[in-house]
Amino acid sequence: MPDTNPPQLAYEAFKEAWLEDVIADNPTTVQLGHRFSRKILGDWLDFNAETEDIVFCDGAGDGGIDVAFLVLGDTTEDGSQDGNTWYLVQSKHGSAFAGPATILIEGQKVIDTLRGHRENLSSLGSEVSERIRNFINDAGPNDRLTLVYATHEPLTEEEKRAAEDVRTLGRNHLGNLFEVEAISIQTIFNRLAELQSNTKRTTVKIRTTLVPSGDDLWIGSVSLLDLYDFLKEYKKETGDLDQLYEKNVRKYLGGGRVVNKGIANTLKTKPEKFGLFNNGITVVAEDVQHENGTYLVSEPYVVNGCQTTKTIWQVLKEKLDTGSSQISPETEHWRDRLRNGIVIMKLVKVGPHAESELNDITRFTNSQNSVSRQDFIALESDFRNLASEVESRYGIYLEIHRGGWESQKMLQKQSLDTPRFTEHVNAFDMLKIYGAAWMSEPGIAFGKNPPFAPGGSIFKRIMDSNSFGPEEIYACYLLQKVANKIKFGRNSDKQSRGQTRYLFYYVLTDLIKDILINASMTYGLKDLTAAIIALFREETEAALGLTNIALNVIDTYMAVGNAESVFTEPEFERTRDLNYFLKWEKLGKGREFTPKFEQLLFANKYLMSQSLAGHESIRTQVLAALNAGQSSGLTS
Repeated sequence: MPDTNPPQLAYEAFKEAWLEDVIADNPTTVQLGHRFSRKILGDWLDFNAETEDIVFCDGAGDGGIDVAFLVLGDTTEDGSQDGNTWYLVQSKHGSAFAGPATILIEGQKVIDTLRGHRENLSSLGSEVSERIRNFINDAGPNDRLTLVYATHEPLTEEEKRAAEDVRTLGRNHLGNLFEVEAISIQTIFNRLAELQSNTKRTTVKIRTTLVPSGDDLWIGSVSLLDLYDFLKEYKKETGDLDQLYEKNVRKYLGGGRVVNKGIANTLKTKPEKFGLFNNGITVVAEDVQHENGTYLVSEPYVVNGCQTTKTIWQVLKEKLDTGSSQISPETEHWRDRLRNGIVIMKLVKVGPHAESELNDITRFTNSQNSVSRQDFIALESDFRNLASEVESRYGIYLEIHRGGWESQKMLQKQSLDTPRFTEHVNAFDMLKIYGAAWMSEPGIAFGKNPPFAPGGSIFKRIMDSNSFGPEEIYACYLLQKVANKIKFGRNSDKQSRGQTRYLFYYVLTDLIKDILINASMTYGLKDLTAAIIALFREETEAALGLTNIALNVIDTYMAVGNAESVFTEPEFERTRDLNYFLKWEKLGKGREFTPKFEQLLFANKYLMSQSLAGHESIRTQVLAALNAGQSSGLTS
């Protein structure tokens, strides 16, 4: 085993950098808890927690729920719906965490709350717990309720056992949709591809029947139970099963929640025939040692068969690890049949530095499935190519995985040879901005994350357009800077801007498109990119005027009592649910769905043509700025 001192030093430096934003400006205890929860949850689920609808319940009467966050599933290619997941976070940082006792006491508190056995809840605690109880009552087979323990350091073995006891108790009282997860700063650290070579090496045993084909390839089968044992051991070693899919282009499909219905049905009804109906899995490893049917694999990755293994994990965990002291005859019969079930398996030894070979294996083993070529942007080498262009052309660090910026800051402190960056953007955030603005999907951008991840519906539209490159990332970065300066989100100075960040991106881009159309200029996706860069690369009067028009649309639309407000929209009057409406996929899709919004937008487009107090109209100013940008090369 390699020396573990250097990785520990690297982790400590990363943790210090990661906590900088959390502890900045001497926050109160409540602020500290909110910042820690928001950041670690956002990094773990890979979204911008500052712009998401996260509910903070901590305080007196919270019922044990510090943070609640609902992740909506995406619609798959066959029209079916992925399950939704409620994440209930117990944020235990610093002295708030006192070991196994904290795990058990706080877990019991949450379970009692969701069973309706706790009184004196706060109004917010009551509202959230009621929503979740309704969710439990109406839950489908793919829906999940996950209690998350978020801590500074990973749980000890004793604390993990306590968490498993909470899982058993929760399943007994709330059903099989209840799960328990533990995340820490080290969870984020271990996920970073940039630091993969510095993290502790993971070595796991797997019992399987394979035959060699050359020196670095073994082909054969593994029993369903042995594969499940391998997955359990891997999760025990790493604390994070998703690390097993780091090199798989499908790893983001549902953040580990996707359960393939066909695979699940075969496991439940015909487990003994699983090998006949499934294409199998491919596992790559840096090193492989074997003796008498047992293979010791170092740094394993599942590069094909992500959904297969995740579904096996989910189904077998639900059927076998119920926590019950007795097994029903029906389950015993199913387990006897399961013992005869196998998965076709390829095991490949690639060595510690075979990134190119590993990516080729990933591409070719996935090519038989319905995976777009553009989906392979999820491979680290492809992301790095895009990142290097953004960094060299614009001097901006492109964060591939959340936590990568902390890693970069750490490296900049430790080495003078490391490239220096002061600005950074997250690739996933840029995809959502692009989807909201260029692809005209503000509702989905505000309401869902899976559609924008590799394999998601909006992601595919973006990549199939062949329009998303370094210029688009830079243009999205400029729009994000504008929105950040305005302060959209929970810290906004105006209530109208609390939930309308993505709608603002859409409105601003739609105004630019209208100007291009009326000037008989081309207005394709690349034209919008060039226009945004020309307008917002520097703070100009034209950009300010255009931004003010967009803000006028937002503030007027969100104003109670206005004839053209969201509160007079037919769909809102039907549902009376503002949160739903702003996440509605039909938001901004024409007069048929949002007539008041379209009418307001039309009026403000007319306003852009007006000259006020001797000043040129916004249209004239914008066109002048665009022409100046083209002549000076600012759009490149």
